[in-house]
Amino acid sequence: MHLPGRKQLFCLLWTIILLSHWVHGQHCIWYGECGNSTKIPEKKLNCNYTGPPIPLPDQEGQDLLKDLCPGLVYGDNRVCCDTQQLKTLKNNIQIPLQFLGRCPACFFNFMTLFCELTCSPRQSDFINSTDFSAFNKSTTNVYSVTYYISLTFANDVPIGGMTPMNNETFNCTQSLDDGSGPCSCQDCSAACGPTPVVPPVPPPWTILGLDAMTTLGERFENCLRVLFSSWGSMCVRHPLTVILTSVVLVSICSAGLTYMRITTSPVELWSSPSSRARQEKDYFDQHFGPFFRTEQLIITTPVNASFIFSPTSGGPDIHFSSILNITLLHQVLDLQTEITNLTAEYKGETVTLKDICLSPLAPYNDNCTILSVLNYYQNSHEILDREIADEFLVYFDYHTHFMYCVSSPTALDDTSPMHEACMGTFGGPVFPWLALGGYEGTAYNNATALVITFPVNNYLNDTEKLGKALAWEKVFIDFVKNYDNPNLTISFSAERSIEDEIDRESNSDVTTIVISYVIMFVYISLALGHINSFRTVDSKISLGIAGILIVLSSVACSLGIFSYIGIPLTLIVIEVIPFLVLAVGVDNIFIIVQTYQRDERMPEEELHQQIGRILGEVAPSMFLSSFSETVAFFLGALSSMPAVRTFSLFAGLAVFIDFLLQISCFVSLLGLDIKRQEANRPDILCCVKLSEGQQGKSEGCLFRFFKKIYAPFILKDWVRPLVVMEIGLDQKLSMPDDSYMLDYFGNLSEYLHTGAPVYFVVEDGHDYKTIEGQNAVCGGVGCNNNSLVQQIYTISNVPSSWLDDYFDWVKPQSSCCRYYNYTGAFCNASVVDKTCVHCRHMTTTGKQRPNGTEFMHFLPWFLSDIPNIKCGKGGHAAYSTAVDLIENNTDVGATYFMSYHSILKTSSDFIDALKMARELTDNITQAIGPQNKTYSVFPYSVFYVFYEQYLTIIYDTAFNLGVSLVAIFVVSTVLLGFELWSAVLVSFTIAMILVNMFGVMWLWDISLNAVSLVNLVMCCGISVEFCSHIVRAFSVSTKSSRVDRAEEALAHMGSSVFSGITLTKFGGILILALSKSQIFQIFYFRMYLSIVLLGAAHGLIFLPVLLSYAGKPQYFTLFELFNYILKN
Repeated sequence: MHLPGRKQLFCLLWTIILLSHWVHGQHCIWYGECGNSTKIPEKKLNCNYTGPPIPLPDQEGQDLLKDLCPGLVYGDNRVCCDTQQLKTLKNNIQIPLQFLGRCPACFFNFMTLFCELTCSPRQSDFINSTDFSAFNKSTTNVYSVTYYISLTFANDVPIGGMTPMNNETFNCTQSLDDGSGPCSCQDCSAACGPTPVVPPVPPPWTILGLDAMTTLGERFENCLRVLFSSWGSMCVRHPLTVILTSVVLVSICSAGLTYMRITTSPVELWSSPSSRARQEKDYFDQHFGPFFRTEQLIITTPVNASFIFSPTSGGPDIHFSSILNITLLHQVLDLQTEITNLTAEYKGETVTLKDICLSPLAPYNDNCTILSVLNYYQNSHEILDREIADEFLVYFDYHTHFMYCVSSPTALDDTSPMHEACMGTFGGPVFPWLALGGYEGTAYNNATALVITFPVNNYLNDTEKLGKALAWEKVFIDFVKNYDNPNLTISFSAERSIEDEIDRESNSDVTTIVISYVIMFVYISLALGHINSFRTVDSKISLGIAGILIVLSSVACSLGIFSYIGIPLTLIVIEVIPFLVLAVGVDNIFIIVQTYQRDERMPEEELHQQIGRILGEVAPSMFLSSFSETVAFFLGALSSMPAVRTFSLFAGLAVFIDFLLQISCFVSLLGLDIKRQEANRPDILCCVKLSEGQQGKSEGCLFRFFKKIYAPFILKDWVRPLVVMEIGLDQKLSMPDDSYMLDYFGNLSEYLHTGAPVYFVVEDGHDYKTIEGQNAVCGGVGCNNNSLVQQIYTISNVPSSWLDDYFDWVKPQSSCCRYYNYTGAFCNASVVDKTCVHCRHMTTTGKQRPNGTEFMHFLPWFLSDIPNIKCGKGGHAAYSTAVDLIENNTDVGATYFMSYHSILKTSSDFIDALKMARELTDNITQAIGPQNKTYSVFPYSVFYVFYEQYLTIIYDTAFNLGVSLVAIFVVSTVLLGFELWSAVLVSFTIAMILVNMFGVMWLWDISLNAVSLVNLVMCCGISVEFCSHIVRAFSVSTKSSRVDRAEEALAHMGSSVFSGITLTKFGGILILALSKSQIFQIFYFRMYLSIVLLGAAHGLIFLPVLLSYAGKPQYFTLFELFNYILKN
């Protein structure tokens, strides 16, 4: 009996253990809802229940379980929750659904976590109730629980004592059992394909040589001599007729100045209307409106007030920088409030910031967009000072709210006992990288600068509204300039700041420019005459002044003629062309006057014959240089760059008119002045006749120096043998030295952590209503790996995608898309009304994306929906201007997807950003467009129109300078009597001057841009003056050897070139160094000085030596020249 008793006892114990285990496995910890939380009234508490799972009592509960927790659907659906708990669960997951719904696997894992917590029939295995509260006499509420989760499900703390929840999870690269595809690349890095390989750089192309026809023409040279001699003689014989005719023609041409228009718009100056960037800007403005105007403050502090924040006694310490000290934040908030309250006057109206600011939720919310960390506190001193502690003595204040908001800027509730929103008062998020600066990584609490941005509406063709914005901006600038707070260091900028400072810079440099020209005018007036005594008979002050007036008249004629045509002027034309024409014109004046002064009148030769003969000698050289420059400049007008094109047109015409006036009007004036001198009448007071003095020709000091000392020395046998650049225009250089914008640009580079917004525009023509069209653009589940959003995400970050947010908004699981059942009108998610029903049913078809008619039916609702706590995906704030609905809202036209450039500091950064953005959109166009596509994708950012020129600046430079050199070569060949070799030497020397100019630009830190390119084109023209006169004098010299001919050319023409260009310009250029404008200091003083010094060095040192070695020998026939070339 003993053994059977033990067996019976063992079986009984084993049965009890099995029964206990079975009971424990079917055990719930709660069922149903029994009241609200006392601390958070809107939160529900579940009823304490320790019995077995209960079948769902109604069809609604079973449908909810199937929709929310399909993994718990089996048998008679015995679970530990009722229908009301399932409803509460659905309401609580609306916000996560909108953000996790893009990745089915992630959302499934997320829902598994909460479904097992809420309804699992095995709750007692992994959930332990730890605190209870009384609901009524017979029922208690579960107040807190401990949820045990296996490490294989989530990375949590180690588990002991209970069987943890360890349900199956899905990797983000896996498809779900219901047919949902894997997550997209931007939501799951493991789903991304291989990184595209950067294609190799194409090999550089080279030009091996230049072929040209060669010929000679002595007759052409003689023809020019005879023509100009006859013309000069006629001008001296009929001076009044010539002068009056010149005055009348100049007056008629100059009258066009009444129609003069000056272009100051940076877009018009640097961007051609036919350029790609300009056309894309116009397309964006027409479809979405112009880019908003920006008023921005960058605020730092000299106060060392950094501190450590400790939220709990045992919690981690958090370091906060000085600028985030609450005292300073209050002062910044006061400043921000004062700015928002500024008012301006415009045409008798009062203009406030609200009248012009960007209000994305207007008219429902007319608060202005202010991108500032103070918007985390709703721009309120009270909320900033608010402090609260929970029952565990954990303190919550502005520190904790700041840390929450920088990590979740779109939060409508910070989930702390403060329950404050992070979204700004304008209804949108303030991203920390836009409102903070001077931090590393994501350590926003270490930021050393606050950035406050006030976006203001811009207007394309509404001058009245634009005028109001400009008026308010002026008040804003004046206010911040005068604002004084020793605790805050402020740099700032308004949209109008750059143009204002450029205008101020131009006005401030007027005095400098006037002094520069006065010095040149005085030198010219004094240097033309031979002053041998205190008597003024030999001076030529009046002739010099007349010559200067002729130069200025040629400039006025050029401006007037093009003003008649309607071509606007630019500041470059006004500032550069007088310098250029003065250089060319003064050189010609000195050549004519000094050649006469060194000439002896032949027996029986009259004055008009002598001047005619002199003009026949020098006018072909003047014609050579002037016509070469004219042709070169006119060909330079082929450039697509507006600044270069305008300069080339005005300069070419001004130089040619100057030449015509000099060989006509000036020659007549020279004849009158010589008659005055021969009549022994003093200069200026020509009506007075002095006593007879000694008359005679004398060589000037400079001529004697060149003839007796310099030319023989430089051409001695032992002397003759002795004889990587940045592209762009730093925007700081366009500002005066004392401009407030310099501090702003410096802080912009130092503190900001994001670049300008960039819009990826899909032109009208893409079909968004088809699944194929949607997959080519979107970035969520089922979208192509090379879709538009996916490609942008791969190289940058996730762009704001209206299409993906629309798909999340229209999902049947979401509470966003609803309509009134009786009227069919849209019902916002915040409305509590039983007649509001979901747009799409919870069916297999309903869970799919909308397409066709359904897509277009709900899209206008999405674009007009205001985001709220129930639905954060409403598209009105973010996308109301991003989608151009056409054909009465039945189709989608042009759309854009916005992202941000990385921080851009230098010109190279901006240029590379534009280049890379275009390469990206070219790839996107190929990926999403049909084979016969009529539309494309292009990038647009506000700075593209200014930096596009630098994508082709090397080509433009090579083209303009190459065309100029070719023009100079061709014209020189013809006008030098078809002497090919002499034209080669002229072009070669000018090319050397240009090469040396590039070297000087590198050494002197002068970047290559439109301004410096204009100066390089001008350098070509002035270099002709330094070279062509000496080469022609060498060609027509009758000396026997090359050395003798080079010496004669240098002595006669070199002195005129030196006194006419070098000395004239040198004094005027030095004054430019005193300018407050950095552009004047760098691009005018440095480049002008380099042009004059390099031109003089090559024309007066290198070129004579080159001619003495390699100049054309004294052969005059084609046959003899070819024989010389063949022999040598």
